[in-house]
Amino acid sequence: MPSWTDALRFAFQPVVNLTTGGVAALEILARPESGDILAWARRDPELDGRLAALAVRAAAGRETLLPFHVNVFAGTLADLGGLAALYEAVREAGRLPWEVTVDVGPPFTHVPQRALLEAVSALREQGFRISADGVGDGDVPLRLLTDLAPDLVKLDASLLARPAAVRAMRTLCEQLGALLSVEGVETELQCAGAVSAGAQLAQGVLFAPPARLPVVDVFVPPVSPGTDGTPRPGPSVRQFVRPGALLPATAPAGRVRALLTASPDVSGVVLVDEGGVPVRSVDRSRFMLSMSGRYGHALYADRPAANLGDAPRTVAVDATAWEVLDVVADGDRDRTSDDVAVVDRSGRCVGVVRPADLVRALAENRVEEAAGLNPLTRLPGSDVITWEVDQRIADGRAFALSWLDVDHFKRVNDGAGFAAGDELIRSVGRALSHAASGDTRVGHIGGDGFLVLADPEGLDPLASAVLDAFWSAGGHAVTLSLATVLCAPGSVMDHRQAAACLAPLKQAAKSLDGASWVLGRAGLPGHEIRRGSRVAPARAR
Repeated sequence: MPSWTDALRFAFQPVVNLTTGGVAALEILARPESGDILAWARRDPELDGRLAALAVRAAAGRETLLPFHVNVFAGTLADLGGLAALYEAVREAGRLPWEVTVDVGPPFTHVPQRALLEAVSALREQGFRISADGVGDGDVPLRLLTDLAPDLVKLDASLLARPAAVRAMRTLCEQLGALLSVEGVETELQCAGAVSAGAQLAQGVLFAPPARLPVVDVFVPPVSPGTDGTPRPGPSVRQFVRPGALLPATAPAGRVRALLTASPDVSGVVLVDEGGVPVRSVDRSRFMLSMSGRYGHALYADRPAANLGDAPRTVAVDATAWEVLDVVADGDRDRTSDDVAVVDRSGRCVGVVRPADLVRALAENRVEEAAGLNPLTRLPGSDVITWEVDQRIADGRAFALSWLDVDHFKRVNDGAGFAAGDELIRSVGRALSHAASGDTRVGHIGGDGFLVLADPEGLDPLASAVLDAFWSAGGHAVTLSLATVLCAPGSVMDHRQAAACLAPLKQAAKSLDGASWVLGRAGLPGHEIRRGSRVAPARAR
C-alpha cells in the first residue's frame, strides 16, 4: 500500500545574507504531490513533528554544509512539548542542533502560551535555534513574541509597504538580540526596502525560487544601505556571519581534506567539542599545503586534524565589526585572512566571519560617511541627526534637539565677503564640536545652520560655549541664535514631528535682540527665553 510519504517531496529555498550576498541557510519546504498534508499536519502534531524530521533527512541526503530551517506549527510544539523525532534525525544526519533553526509558525490563536514557551525552552536546551515565522501576516501576539525571544524574526514582505512598522520591528529585534529577515521578496524594490529598513536576511523568488536541489549561487541586486537617505549605523558582526563548516574536535585530517575538496567555497573548518565550543581552527590554505607536501597524506590523514589547526579566534555574536578587526590585528600576521568564529552566549559556534567582508564593508561605510560631510565644516548633514533622533524615540529616551545659526548672516557675507563668512561658519562648527560630549551629535545642514542633538542635562555647557563667546567677521561683532525643543519619551513620534516643534522656537529666537536662546517642550504651549531680550518697538516721531 502506498505511503503518504511517497507523494511528498522537499524543496530548498536559500536564506540570503543581504550584506555579504551569500547564502546563510536553507529553508526546507514540504511539497506534497497530492493532497494537503500541511493542513493535516496543522491538526496532527505527531504528523507535523515527523515532517520536520523528514525535512532534515532530505537535506542531509543532499550533502550540503549549510544550516537548515525547518517549519513547525506553534500548536505542535505546545502539544508535544519537544521534538524528539527532529533531534534524532539531526543526530543521525551527523549535524549539530545549533545548525538547525526551528521556524515556529502560525496559527498562534488558542495555542497554550505557557506550554509553547516551555517547549521552546526545551529546544533551546538541546541547542536548536528559534525563529518566529509569519510575523506581520500571522497572528502572533506581540507579548508572546517578546517572551519567545527568538534568534530570528521573519517578516512577511507585505509589511514593507509600512516601513515604520518594519523599522520598529528592527528596533525590537535589537533589544531581543535577534536578526530580522523578510520573506517573500519578489522585486528589487522590495529588496531595497528590506535593506533600508535594516533587515539582515531575506528570502524569496527574487534571489532564488524553491528548488529540488540546494542553490548556492543567488541573485542579490546591488543596493546601497542608504537607499532611503537614512544613514546606517556601523555594521555589526550579525550582518556578516557565514555558515561555518563544523566538525568534531576528534575528526581526522582525512575527513577535513574530503570536506574541503568537495566544498571549494569553504575557507576553513572549525573543530568543536561536544558542546559546540570551538577548539581548533583549520585554515584551508595552510592545511592543504601540509597535506599536499611530500608524505603529507601518509603522515596526517589518519591523525587528528587538530594537529594542523590553530587556536580559534572567536568573537561574540553581538560584537561590532571593529571589534572583530581588533581581534585580527592582535593576532599572528600569518592569520590575518583566517575566518573568525562567532559564538553565542553559551560559547557555541554559530558561524564564521571573513575579515575581507568586514574590511570591504567598513571601507564602503567610510566612503558613504565622507560623501555626507559638509565640505566647509566636515560635519555630517541633517540625515545623521534625524536618524539618531528616530533611534532615541524608538528607545524611549528623552532628548534635546537644537537649531543654531548666525543672526543676519546675509549681511555678514555682503559686508565682510564670503571668505570671512566661511571662516565664521568653520569657527562656529569647531566650537560646537569641541563643546559636544557624550552622546551629543552636531550636524551642519548648510549655510549658517547647525543641528545639535544632546541629552537634556548637557544643554547648559554647550549653550554657554557658543553663546558666551565673542564672534566677529570682517571686524564686525556677530551674534548667534539658539532654539531648543525638549522631547520627553512619547512626546513626538519621529524626527519630522520634532522638527515641526522646533520651527516656531527658531522664529522666536530670531525675534530677540543679541545672542539668544529659546527653549520649549514638545506638546506643550509657550516657550522660555533663556538668553536675549525682546526687541523694543520703534517710537513714533
